[in-house]
Amino acid sequence: MSFNSQNATAQEGDLVQLVGLGHKHFLLRLQMGKDFQSHRGVLRHDDMIGKAWGTQVVSHRGNPFFLLQPSLSDLLREIKRNTQILYPKDIGYLLVTMGIGPGYHVLEAGTGSGALTCAFAYAVGPQGHVTTYEAREPMHELAKRNAAYLGLEDRVTFKMGNVADGFTETGVDALFYDLPNPFDYIAQARAALKPGGFFGTILPTTNQVIKLLAELRRNHFAFVDVCEIILRFYKAESDRFRPTDRMIAHTGFLIFARPVQINEKEIDPALLREAGLISEEDAKKAKAASLAALELAGEMDLEAAGEGELDSGEVGEEELLEIVNEEDADEAS
Repeated sequence: MSFNSQNATAQEGDLVQLVGLGHKHFLLRLQMGKDFQSHRGVLRHDDMIGKAWGTQVVSHRGNPFFLLQPSLSDLLREIKRNTQILYPKDIGYLLVTMGIGPGYHVLEAGTGSGALTCAFAYAVGPQGHVTTYEAREPMHELAKRNAAYLGLEDRVTFKMGNVADGFTETGVDALFYDLPNPFDYIAQARAALKPGGFFGTILPTTNQVIKLLAELRRNHFAFVDVCEIILRFYKAESDRFRPTDRMIAHTGFLIFARPVQINEKEIDPALLREAGLISEEDAKKAKAASLAALELAGEMDLEAAGEGELDSGEVGEEELLEIVNEEDADEAS
């Protein structure tokens, strides 16, 4: 059974969260005849089954808890892991930015402990599917157990494999790399994604991002965005409302891009520049070349009409670049 029950009361098989004093959290799945035991006492599962969510329950030692339905964020932070997982703040943003929703086929490389895998599986719903690759068998097995614990295993295909070998899947809606070197596998990502699909990854350092940006442009990925999500909580007290003493700042750079098709016969340098496919300098050179071609075509027309002699050296490349720069300056002003 999945954790997101629509019932108003806790039922057998539901994942529940017990929140006690000091914000101490416990996660468990309710089973008839079972007991929950901790240093704060014993709670019988039978006594919690049928209780309304948000009810206060008390252990045999008198320690109180609230019985709550856990959120996806609660579960992802508590699943068993051997590696650092993505924070909910990053997961939430990337799900929306990559448009991941019901019916999507999402491809992931770098399963790790499976936190992001489970978030993808939750988002695509029963109509969608997630395919995830992991090269390390212990992580592969742990992620499978975590997905099963959340009741999401039917939405995920777990594969052992190396990204360098490519993917058997093609035409997927979205692809996410949780790898230290995604820049080495951009060609594989492009081959797996449908045209215009969503690419995303996360990297901790600027030098990694810089290498990735070059590879994305080389492989015709457009509309590249780089950002980081900084989350700050506040004390929810009306008489002393202020920021909490700690905050979650930099956890990684999120990078997003879209693979596009370029028709070499109908290239528009201005559009390519705005989409991030060429540099500003390359755009200026392309514009100058276009002006030169137009000038040459006009002179050829004049020569054919017998109205003058062709002087192909009248305006050189440097002069054309100066014209382009002046036009750009006029547009900016």
